[in-house]
Amino acid sequence: MAEYKEIHGTKIRNYTTNPDNPITGEVWYNETSNVLKFQYPAVTTSGSWRTQASLNTARYAAGGNVGTTSAEGLVFGGAGPIANTEDWNGSAWTEVNDLTTSRSGAAGFGINTAAIGAGGYITGPSAVVESWNGTNWTEVNDLSDGRYGAASAGTSTAGIIAGGGSTDMAITTEIWNGSNWTEVNDLNKKRRNMRGAGTTTAMVAYAGFHDPPEQFTADTELWNGTNWTEVNNMNTAKYNMAGAGQSSTSALSAGGETSPDATSALTEQWNGTNWTEVNDLNTGRFGLVGNGSVTSALVYGGALPGYSTVTEEWSVGVPIGVWSTGGNLNTARDQLAASGTQASAIGAGGLVSPNTPTVNVEKYNGTSWTEINNLNTGRYGLAGAGADDTSAVVFGGYTSPPAATYNETETFNGTNWTEVNNLNQGKLHLASAGATNTAALAIGGYTVPPVTAQTESWNGTNWTEVNDLNTARRLLAANGTQTSALAYGGYPPATGLAITESWNGTNWTEVNDLNTARRALGGAGVDNTSALAFGGYISDNSALTEEWNGASWAEVADLATARQDLAGTGIKTAALAFGGSVDADATEEWSGSSTTTKTVDTD
Repeated sequence: MAEYKEIHGTKIRNYTTNPDNPITGEVWYNETSNVLKFQYPAVTTSGSWRTQASLNTARYAAGGNVGTTSAEGLVFGGAGPIANTEDWNGSAWTEVNDLTTSRSGAAGFGINTAAIGAGGYITGPSAVVESWNGTNWTEVNDLSDGRYGAASAGTSTAGIIAGGGSTDMAITTEIWNGSNWTEVNDLNKKRRNMRGAGTTTAMVAYAGFHDPPEQFTADTELWNGTNWTEVNNMNTAKYNMAGAGQSSTSALSAGGETSPDATSALTEQWNGTNWTEVNDLNTGRFGLVGNGSVTSALVYGGALPGYSTVTEEWSVGVPIGVWSTGGNLNTARDQLAASGTQASAIGAGGLVSPNTPTVNVEKYNGTSWTEINNLNTGRYGLAGAGADDTSAVVFGGYTSPPAATYNETETFNGTNWTEVNNLNQGKLHLASAGATNTAALAIGGYTVPPVTAQTESWNGTNWTEVNDLNTARRLLAANGTQTSALAYGGYPPATGLAITESWNGTNWTEVNDLNTARRALGGAGVDNTSALAFGGYISDNSALTEEWNGASWAEVADLATARQDLAGTGIKTAALAFGGSVDADATEEWSGSSTTTKTVDTD
């Protein structure tokens, strides 16, 4: 067995306090407190939803509950009815062979290479059952009782369904042995559009629609292999929600209807005894389906009320990022340009209260800001790019009064600013991307009027117009390089945009939206696969932070100070936010991960 020193490269050391920069996993002895301590990464324990790649076909009341984690999934059928089937590989949906019989509301169980789709609604409740082998659907023996919207769980050779809608309302439970169905003891209450999790000997079935009397229900029942027992209810009565879970003591419910056509984003988690409300879906909807577990789930489709293609992934144990306070700017301001890294940044120009454009420039060394030589032209609403605090380029902007829109470009060599060739068009509230002061993009903005979709590319000497954004806007954020960039958010409308576009060096392509639409936000990131969006304006100043993984945005830890018109620079794991409309001298530093120190008492 390896010794501690062989693993970590050092013996356990004594400290009077704690080491300044402990290595993750390092153990040390605190002589003052007489305890052993160690540090480990902090991760989420409550779980969060991230929007993933969309379904190819929008659908409502589809079949699902196939797959044990968020890395696999199968969705089939839906209202219409339709026969379309799609397979999820952990990153994208692919259309595969259709059901033999079109239907909606089918119950499903198994994995995406061996699954069962049972019952559903065709022109009425159906007893048709089909088996999926990873390539094709094949009809097998029918249910004893035709139904739709039943709770389901199990594998392709050992499955169970309960309840559902029939000519009246089903109370029947049936068990599948890989060949035939057997009726067993009934539920205590008949209902439809419910969900379930577990096995043929231990299942939880929950929520749904009960008739008569017509009502939404929060009822939960447990199956022990012989009988159903009523247990603690959900916190919110609903039906038409998605479900996930692999045992009768561990389930997840997301979305649904809490009253007729009332879209819900509520998520609840079952621990075998009680339901607990956890983080909401990003997009509330009903008639969606899901699969996976309480730590790794996938939900997809539904209605908003229009049919949806939205897919969301639930994860627990994701590293926790955190904002911490940095050194204040010497000159408080908003609408300034930013460039560089978290430890070597430039903040240039901006608007000083109450309404004064400034030429002031400061550089940040990871601890404090220092005033350096001024811009030649004071302005606000400008943008910037550059590698560090010795090399930058800024462009565009505005002054008022008197009103003037600028196309001026200035470059910084570590000492002085020099006016160089102008943008082709003057604009303010534009966004920028660029890793150096000789390779940058100027994106969107306002030309007084109108808003523009124009993109210009800088080669260190001249600006060249290249392909436009798909959506014209101002007060947007962007990050990346001249050949790989991401642009997101913006104005109009007044409450902001959620639209995100990816730049490949030639064209802009719309990708998955921000979870929360906003304008006047900050951004950071190395390219179009890695970004952080923070702050901005929704209906007021916002502290929201979202992280982009190349496919979707996920909400992470908020800024300490909600604000708009702030500056942002750096990368997704080490970003810098400074200035803005509130606490306009405040600086915050983002770390993509944080740690927890654990104490082991040795007395």
